[in-house]
Amino acid sequence: MFVSLWEFFYGHFFRFWMKWLLRQMTGKCELQRIFDTYVGAQRTHRIENSLTYSKNKVLQKATRVIQSEVDRCVEDIMKEKNINPEKDTSFKICMRTCLLQITGYKQLYLDVENVRKKPYDSDNVQHEKLLLKLWNLLMPTKKLTARISKQWADIGFQGDDPKTDFRGMGILGLINLVYFSENYTSEAHQILSRSNHPKLGYSYAIVGINLTEMAYSLLKNEALKSHLYNCVPGIPTMEHFHQFYCYLVYEFDKFWFQEEPESIMYFNLYREKFHEKIKGLLMDCNVALTLKI
Repeated sequence: MFVSLWEFFYGHFFRFWMKWLLRQMTGKCELQRIFDTYVGAQRTHRIENSLTYSKNKVLQKATRVIQSEVDRCVEDIMKEKNINPEKDTSFKICMRTCLLQITGYKQLYLDVENVRKKPYDSDNVQHEKLLLKLWNLLMPTKKLTARISKQWADIGFQGDDPKTDFRGMGILGLINLVYFSENYTSEAHQILSRSNHPKLGYSYAIVGINLTEMAYSLLKNEALKSHLYNCVPGIPTMEHFHQFYCYLVYEFDKFWFQEEPESIMYFNLYREKFHEKIKGLLMDCNVALTLKI
């Protein structure tokens, strides 16, 4: 109750007068003060909050513009806040970067969601080629005898036909598996080998799809904002999402063997423990979870 009252009075009264007082003292608006004080994700988060909770319609709209409108939006903000580009030469560049990150994150989620919604289609030639590419990347010396085969278990699928394992994450699960195998081939071979450990083994492909769901949920819940704001000085793309997935695959394998679960039956327990660990790391405003080989 007390917290709700504080948020109401702060948002409707105190914040306005505090901003007005600071502007009189410094000669700069809140946006300028943020640029002067913060860098990285802290800066972008604060700019995003300032724009979102502003009573000014031009500023509110700024977080919802598309990429092609960003430059015009920056000009509108500068006009609205009476910012002289000759006196504050860095404002335009800083604001443009922040808006590209803010709007880019929202677009990235939409892009990832669109891919996730596409089911694996065995009648789609491109889907089938991608699946066979995964096999060839992971098992370059072993020929797949048939499209529907028990051999798929060798790379961690559950059934004779992998298409049934992609239901939750659609084609996105396969794309991520291929991305890691293609861009980190030696690491993929190493992790696949470790996943066949007689005691600590796990289903490589199934776990990979599960980690795609983890990456997707973190993106959807906006937990990846600080990471992407720190790592990408502009528009985050699918490439950056795939890279984060690769980080999860590599780190989960290390985590699994460090924890030494008694049985694969405890997978969900350790998966959630790993998930909590990653969420904890992502709460750091200076976070940058990049794969370091």
